[in-house]
Amino acid sequence: MKIHEYQAKDFFTAYGIPTANGVVCTDSDSCVAAYLQMKSPVVVIKAQVHTGGRGKAGGVKVARSSDEVKERADAILGMDIKGFKVDRVMVAEGVNIASEYYISFVVDRNTKSVVLIMSREGGMDIEQVAAETPEKIHRISIDPFVGIPDFLARKAAFMLFDDIALVRQAAPLIQNMYKLFVEKDASLVEINPLVVTNDSKVLAIDGKMNFDDNAIYRHPDVEAMFEPTDEEKKEHDAKSKGFSFVHLGGEIGCMVNGAGLAMATMDMIKLYGGEPANFLDIGGSSNPNKVIEAMKLLLSDKEVKVVLINIFGGITRCDDVARGLIEAFKQFKTEIPIVIRLTGTNEKEGREMLKGTSFHSAQTMSEAIIKAVELSKTDKK
Repeated sequence: MKIHEYQAKDFFTAYGIPTANGVVCTDSDSCVAAYLQMKSPVVVIKAQVHTGGRGKAGGVKVARSSDEVKERADAILGMDIKGFKVDRVMVAEGVNIASEYYISFVVDRNTKSVVLIMSREGGMDIEQVAAETPEKIHRISIDPFVGIPDFLARKAAFMLFDDIALVRQAAPLIQNMYKLFVEKDASLVEINPLVVTNDSKVLAIDGKMNFDDNAIYRHPDVEAMFEPTDEEKKEHDAKSKGFSFVHLGGEIGCMVNGAGLAMATMDMIKLYGGEPANFLDIGGSSNPNKVIEAMKLLLSDKEVKVVLINIFGGITRCDDVARGLIEAFKQFKTEIPIVIRLTGTNEKEGREMLKGTSFHSAQTMSEAIIKAVELSKTDKK
């Protein structure tokens, strides 16, 4: 789960991480009113959307007067940034920046720990820095049983700053970031840029936080900030019905029982030149209603050209899957071809039930996937 910059900054303030003041507005008149109440003659109008690259997209603009505030806000509100429509902006106090840095905490699956990532080259081009000059990126794996004691916080701060006065500001900031990360079950806490001002103050002037979806139930304050996209709504709805679903954007809709088989199915689709539209694990249940709901979910994706159903019947009974499909297509009709492979418990009964239907039946996984890929490409022609 993601939250907006202004929400991340609220968490920063609560955990003692210094930030620049800002006010969230949904129209340009409110932006002007916020500007007039601020002490800063210079402000930054910043789009609030759940994606990066706002600055390069034109979603961050400086304003030095009421007229400029209104003009900049009108230009940003309603913008489309990477598929996200801007419906609110933050009017933030201007900061005299002497230098910019990068700092974040993130879960690293390779080391099975939280990793502190830092660089003296912060700002909009941090991805380019990481790609072209990786030696400028510092990484420290955090032992969860130790955390970040004072000595480690100072060591990390010295990787960013040479001035002891700045180190003394940065060390507690790093410790507070880690505390926030752990206590809120975050998967990412990022400050980019972390800046040093002309009067030698360390400030977080931008912030980003993501959270572990599986731990949201422990944090009602975080859950209240959830603003799902259409795809996230689908994933949430699928979870409520007992599915594991992730949208991937391809053309071959997949319905599979078992996460391992689902991943193998997607790998083989790619191997044979196709593009999986989703990860969908219907689990081990033999309930035909789950098959009906899963099929509705797949067919709701307008990009899907073919549906591939790959069932290995262990706990799941192939005849129940077949029955669910037949019932599903009594409720709605589609021109999209359906390829199905049934293997395992009651596979003969399941295949027998599907005889005379419009489904493309296959006995092996390779046969089914090759057929699905061929049908997806035929549709393009």
